[in-house]
Amino acid sequence: MDIWHAIILAIVEGLTEFLPVSSTGHMVIASSLMGISAFEFTKMFTVTIQFGAILSVVVLYWKRFINSFDFYKKLLVAVIPALAIGFMVKDAIDAMLERVEIVAISLLVGGAILIFVDKWFTDRENPVTTPSYKNALVIGLFQCLAMIPGVSRSASSIIGGLTQGMTRKSAAEFSFFMAVPTMLAAASYSVLKDLLHLEISDVVMFNIPKIQESFAAITTQEWQALAIGNVVAFLVAMAAIKFFVGFLTKHGFKLFGYYRILLGLVILILLALGVDIQLV
Repeated sequence: MDIWHAIILAIVEGLTEFLPVSSTGHMVIASSLMGISAFEFTKMFTVTIQFGAILSVVVLYWKRFINSFDFYKKLLVAVIPALAIGFMVKDAIDAMLERVEIVAISLLVGGAILIFVDKWFTDRENPVTTPSYKNALVIGLFQCLAMIPGVSRSASSIIGGLTQGMTRKSAAEFSFFMAVPTMLAAASYSVLKDLLHLEISDVVMFNIPKIQESFAAITTQEWQALAIGNVVAFLVAMAAIKFFVGFLTKHGFKLFGYYRILLGLVILILLALGVDIQLV
């Protein structure tokens, strides 16, 4: 994996992470077509560059993050279901992560749902702008659907917000906020386990020799790829979020639904042609 691979994957991550199109599906195609999907560093890289995407949300909505402590409590309530259910069904999730066809099917089904979402949920006269704790919990349960590869975290949580009476814009923004702790936990875990090959106990117990050894094992090129990847993902994600909020408010989900169906068909065609596609 070279720097250009890193830049391309970072652009894909930044463009797709917060859109309801499944970043996993795009990473599958991009890394497979570039012939780098089998490398361990690639798998770790695609998770670690989420730090850049996370930062874009914090920068764009920084006022919300210093507004009140209640904001953080609701985010915690929304994230707990994913943490709890993810721990309980980890083995099942790992098994699904080995099957690319599940990604394709999820894209197709999710695309069909998005085509009709705008008809199912219309903005109310008195919409919910700030979710309650109950609303946050329900949205968090919807987010758990994204544990299935190909089910967009953004799409599932936004639809969860719509079921709670939120507008498309407010549901999308709350989905962005939920992404910060969710992605931060996933990316941090990946850094420890996949990049540094450390156990949480090594960090908690300040195992300095092991930590130093782990950092020393990372090559200069890998550090450069991670740095450049996060910067690119940050810049692209900022632009994608601004575009998405404006487009979603005016036009709804239908176009994203058609796009997901097209992407799912592309993956199925590549599989039928014998292209070696691996989940990253």
